[in-house]
Amino acid sequence: MTTNRVQLIGNLGAAPEVKSLDGGNKVARFPMATSENYINKKGEKITDTHWHNIVVWGKLAGIAEQLLQKGAQIAVDGKLTTRNYTDKKGVKKYVTEVVANELLLVGKKP
Repeated sequence: MTTNRVQLIGNLGAAPEVKSLDGGNKVARFPMATSENYINKKGEKITDTHWHNIVVWGKLAGIAEQLLQKGAQIAVDGKLTTRNYTDKKGVKKYVTEVVANELLLVGKKP
């Protein structure tokens, strides 16, 4: 059995970008930053920040549109996906995203 599950807690880098699709469905996309702190060999405190592309669909996209804003701290539960497309110059590009099925506001409003 294989499992594809991602759980992240971090901060939104921008407000969700929401699009309404044919049939009334919605999709929301937003960047989310997660950070880890550690002490390097010189004794310096280092913050290592990683950016993640988050995607939510349907009712959850509508909730994200209403409640989420830049800087909000949230928890995300979902799966890791990779998609590809060809850009205007004909170059194939790959994008890795977390498709979230649960969102939870965990921090104070920014």
